[in-house]
This record gives sequence, C-alpha cells and structure tokens, in this order.
Amino acid sequence: MGCWKQEKTNTWAFPTLILCLYGFFYMMKPSEPFLTPYLTGPDKNLTTDEVTNQIFPVWTYSYLALLFPVFLLTDYVRYKPVLLLQGLSLIITWLLLLFAHGVVAMQVVEFFYGMVTATEVAYYAYIYSVVSTQHYQKVTSYCRSVTLVAATVAAVLGQLLVSLAHVSYFYLNAITLASVSLAFLCSFFLPMPQRSMFFHRKDTSEPLPGADKGVAAGSSHRPSSCQEEKSPDPAARGPTPQPQAGNARPHSHMLSVLLQLAKDLRDCYSSRKLLYWSLWWALATAGFNQVVNYVQVLWDFRAPSHSSAVYNGAVEAIATFLSSVTSFLVQYMKINWDHFGELALGIFSAIDAGCLFLMHFSTNIWACYASYLIFKACYMFLLTIATFQIAVNMSMERYALMFGLNNFIALLIQTILTIVVVDSRGLGLDIVAQVSAVTLLPIYCSAKSSSKVYQERNSCAKAQLNSSFFHRNLDILFFPCHCSSSFVISPPFCLLMHLGLKMLVFDF
Repeated sequence: MGCWKQEKTNTWAFPTLILCLYGFFYMMKPSEPFLTPYLTGPDKNLTTDEVTNQIFPVWTYSYLALLFPVFLLTDYVRYKPVLLLQGLSLIITWLLLLFAHGVVAMQVVEFFYGMVTATEVAYYAYIYSVVSTQHYQKVTSYCRSVTLVAATVAAVLGQLLVSLAHVSYFYLNAITLASVSLAFLCSFFLPMPQRSMFFHRKDTSEPLPGADKGVAAGSSHRPSSCQEEKSPDPAARGPTPQPQAGNARPHSHMLSVLLQLAKDLRDCYSSRKLLYWSLWWALATAGFNQVVNYVQVLWDFRAPSHSSAVYNGAVEAIATFLSSVTSFLVQYMKINWDHFGELALGIFSAIDAGCLFLMHFSTNIWACYASYLIFKACYMFLLTIATFQIAVNMSMERYALMFGLNNFIALLIQTILTIVVVDSRGLGLDIVAQVSAVTLLPIYCSAKSSSKVYQERNSCAKAQLNSSFFHRNLDILFFPCHCSSSFVISPPFCLLMHLGLKMLVFDF
C-alpha cells in the first residue's frame, strides 16, 4: 500500500491533477463579478465613496507590502505551505464578506485578499518543482487552462443565478466560500516538493518550457536579450549553483542566494530590449490592474445595481474567453516580433487608451461593457507577446526573477496612482476622473512605442523603406511630430496624449 502510494505521488500526473483541482476550485468564485453591487447593496449598505476611496485601496497596499517577502518565503518553504496559506486566506476573506459589517471589516477583507493575490506565485511555481523537465509544457498548459475555464464557468454561473434564478449576492458568496474551502482541502493532498528554484535547487539550471525551440528557431535572426545569451559559458545561462543549506550555515546560504539573485537581475536588465519590454509590462500591468479593480464601481455608477439589471458576470465571462482566444492565437502568427513588436505595442496600447476614453465619456453601460472587453483582450494579447520576448532563451530562474520584479514595479506604480488619485487621504477623485488618470499609462506606452518604431525606420535605408507599399503607407501613422523634448511621436498619438491631459485637467 505504501509502495503504491509512493509510486503514485512520484509521477507527474498525480500532483498535476491535484493542483488543477486546486486551481479550479480556487478560481470558481461566482460572486466576484458582483462584489461592488454586494458591498453597496442592502447586505453591507456601504456608499460608493467608501468602497472606492477607503476599502479597495487597502488591497493594493497589502499586495505591495506582502509581494516581495512572500516571493522569497514561497521558495524557501517549498511552495506547499504557501498554497495552504492562500487557501486559508481565501476562507477568511469570504467568511468576513459574509458575516462582517462596516468599513474596517471590509478593509480587513481587502488585506486578506491581498495575501491571496501575493501567494498566487506558489500555484504557478509549485508544479515545476515536482515534475521533470519534459512535462513542463504539458503541465503548464493544464494548470493555466483550468483556471481560465473555472473563471469563465464561475462568471457564467453567477450571471445565470442572478438573472434567471434571482439568487441574492449573499448566497453567491456562500457558494464561493464552499468552493474555496474545497480548494483548501485539495492543497493538503499535494506532495511536498524536495527542491525549489533558488534556496533548495539542484546543481543544474532548467530552461523554460519551449525555450530550446525558441533558440533553435530564432538564433539566426534574434538579437541577444540577456547576458546569458551572449556568454559561451554554460553557467551564464542561469544562476550560479549555490551550496545546499545542509552544507553551509543557513544565514550565509541565504545571503549568498540573495546576492546571486541581485547579480542575475543586473545581468538581465542590462539588455536594452529586455528593459524596454519590462517597462511596458510594468506600466501596462499597473493600468490593467487599476481598471480591473475599479471597473465594477464605474459600471455601478453608469447603471446603478439597485435600479438596473446587472450583467457583470456575463461581461467577465466573455472577457475571459476573448482573452484566452487572443493569447492562444499568438502562437499561430508568423510574425517577427523583434521587428514588429514595438509597432504592435503602439497600436494596441492606443486602442486600450481609446477604450478608456470611451469609458470616461460614454454614459451608456453597454459602451462601457464593450470597451472593457476590447481593453482586456488587447492587454492579454500584448502580455503574451511580452512574456515570450522576455522568456525566450532564458533560464527558468531568471524568468521567475524578472516576472517577480516586473510585477513588483507594476504594483509600485499602481500604489502611487492609488495614493494620489483614489485614496481619500489623497485627491480622492470620483470613479470617472480615475479612469482619465489611468488612461495616461497606455497613452505613454503607445507614444513611446511609436517613437521607437519611427526612430528605427529613420535609420533604415530609404530604398528598403520605399520597396514596400505597406512601409510607404506607414508614413501616415508615423509622420514626425515633436510633442516633447524627450522623444518624437506621430500626430495621432500626440492627439491622444493631449486629449488625455486635457481630460484629466478638466476632471480636476
């Protein structure tokens, strides 16, 4: 019996199945699209200003405070304890949502939900510590797909229960509590990993799934994107192996690991290309998180839930599906993203800015819904491209480092935006004015991308530019216009930036 159990837990299928079950129940939260109507409705009887300016900002602050220590703790304790902590935090969050009342209680809810989001790294990193390298691509697909399916099913279920069965938001939260409790139970059955990426690692560094294919396919035309690509030394492809904790004193071992992490970050960010993509990642993610965090408040402002039908669940389900489709289609696009990546960033960032403009100016709830769908699909499309551009040819350890630091910088930008624009101790702007402030982030990304594309085009030979009808017609979009002393951008993006600044000044 014991031998059978040991054999079962040593295969890749068992931990993958348990983790997928955990991910499904963790993401199966039908009440989440209806959080703002629940808080401002008769169950909690909070005002929109209290929710927007006093309660929701706590999530951003707690997430920022917990992200870095949890990132290190996750690796040090080898993932499973952090997954248990995440499951417990989920249960506490929904118990408080169901039975606690008042602004302070809801602020505590946001703190624990910040703990939940900070510990998400354990879900995506755990599986790589218990399966072999040849299964990485397969298990990554399973674990990410199941969360998207669960989020879609939860949103559809919530919408059907609200619209057809007229179930109250309280019972939606009760269903969510049952689901996250099952996730917590599933986490107990996960095998305890024997290694981790940094503190309990093997002597050899494992590349990212599919990275070798990326190297083989792109080695003839891709520029180097990190120091590890330039160096012929095999040790440069990942962090230098550290002695195990059992062979050295724990404090000196931890210090050596931290020093190595700092060196790896310096090496990776020395690449201008990686620095550029990471900057876009941080700015875009900060804006996206801010929109997602407060979009329900905007919807409730445009169509109050106490007097209008609420379709938040349907919108979130469609948004998740569209995001999955756009991300999936990237792999079938035969495009050299080294050459056209900045162009894609400029165009789709401009589309995102246009969607936020529409949310700001339109009083029609359906226009706000449509803008959100396009906004989220474009962000996920670009994020998939950015992830590939950063991850290809990198070791998994270095990718994990850049992923963590990029998200930390994004959260730092979001925190500054929250303190200045949202928090009642700052400007405490209303939700419509907040949208105009967030719009400046995609405008900047679009302007900077178009500037880079224009400058690169200017350095090419004129004959090569004139050889293509497509390139000749790009002059309409990228005709030079000196908008500021720092960079050159085109008139359409100048117009977007000027419109965004005027809109923000008008709201103030």
